[in-house]
Amino acid sequence: MTAPRPIASPCVKVCRISPETQVCEGCGRRLKEIAGWARMTAEERDAIMADLPRRLAEGAAAPA
Repeated sequence: MTAPRPIASPCVKVCRISPETQVCEGCGRRLKEIAGWARMTAEERDAIMADLPRRLAEGAAAPA
């Protein structure tokens, strides 16, 4: 039996939520994503993490 994969997190310990976008300015995740991170599947987390560079490059300007 293999051990479960540890939950990867993009958190960089710079937790500032933009009041306009509800997105963390440190990691780029939305509040709902941060709150549900541990309950998501690895595939869901991977998909979000793949999108974070784009979000951060765009300044996370678009609300979800």
